[in-house]
Amino acid sequence: MQKLKLIETFRWFGPNDTVTLDMIKQCGATGVYTSLHHIAYGAVWPVEEIEKRKSMLAESGLSWEAVESLPVSEEIKTRSGCYEQHLENYKESLRNLGKAGVRTVIYNFMPVLDWIRTDLKYKLDDGTECLRFDMARFAAFEIYFLQREGAEKEYTEAIRVKAKAFYDSLSPEERDTFCKAIIDVFPGCKLGLNIEDMRAMLARYQTITREVLKENYKLFLQEVVPVAEESGVVLAVHPDDPPYSVLGLSRIVSCEEDVKDLLGMVDSRANGICLCTGSYSARLDNDIVGIIEKYGDRIHAVHLRSTQCDEEGNFYEARHLEGSVKMCEVVRALLKEEQRRQEEGREDWQLSFRPDHGVLMLDDMSKPPVENPGYTCLGRMKGLAELRGLERGILFSEFGQ
Repeated sequence: MQKLKLIETFRWFGPNDTVTLDMIKQCGATGVYTSLHHIAYGAVWPVEEIEKRKSMLAESGLSWEAVESLPVSEEIKTRSGCYEQHLENYKESLRNLGKAGVRTVIYNFMPVLDWIRTDLKYKLDDGTECLRFDMARFAAFEIYFLQREGAEKEYTEAIRVKAKAFYDSLSPEERDTFCKAIIDVFPGCKLGLNIEDMRAMLARYQTITREVLKENYKLFLQEVVPVAEESGVVLAVHPDDPPYSVLGLSRIVSCEEDVKDLLGMVDSRANGICLCTGSYSARLDNDIVGIIEKYGDRIHAVHLRSTQCDEEGNFYEARHLEGSVKMCEVVRALLKEEQRRQEEGREDWQLSFRPDHGVLMLDDMSKPPVENPGYTCLGRMKGLAELRGLERGILFSEFGQ
């Protein structure tokens, strides 16, 4: 039996990323999670572009461990407009990735927005800065910026009072910055969305209940999972972030029950999950170790980070070994899953992970802001080093390695 070891990776946003491949190698990672961010949502990923990216990584001595991500267009999620063509394009992209030997594809099914934060520079007690979601600030966005009908009824009076005070405290320039930070933080690209764009996107969901969205997701999986199987590719859905309803929209990949439902929609190993401990941990009722133990067979990619959250749904991104996530237990469970796969004789026994996000620290704080908040180099390097040390301690003490 081979020695257990999680594959260490970094997220890389492509040739324009200020964190270069050389820097990633110096951090000790051997692979990356990356995407072709220059290709529009809904378009085909050509074999030539995939091979070009793969060759670039190979020349740097790094492996392409997972696509992060192959976006699912709003047309597919709502089954409107040119969704049929987008579905065909998605399937063709999966075929092309399979031909190039890229085997793991992360995606999400979050309506309208991907991950949402209300503070991109929340100061921790040691002076470092992290990402934060504050319910009152998000209420201010919904009520005073977006002016979504009925939004104020979804918040308690205490939160509405805080929201009004926050809104009143902002200058016009600060209001503009705050608004942009919420609506245009799509990872790896800037879509240039504004408030009117947001209202138009939300209007497409007026008749889409939770049940309809789940049915649309099931129809998507029924179309793409067989193609993934034929192409030698596995799909890994990223959980909702935050893992609860926002903007009056249902989110359907937020908890263990959702995981059970989505995996049952198409019962195939190619239909799997990306275990993001940060996203799941923003709900106090999520048992992350339990998810690993029950559904480890279908985990195809791993994001390791932690949050510190409260009963109201507020959270900030804690240091990797702190916060709400019992990271030691998580890493132990992942290593046990690797061991189980080895005993089964699976070729894909080894799991890859990346340190997800990271605090802004040291001289990264004096550099120009990165386009992708949370993805500066030093904070992630620190997180990777801590996780590596944790893993090796567990391997030595519990697995005799």
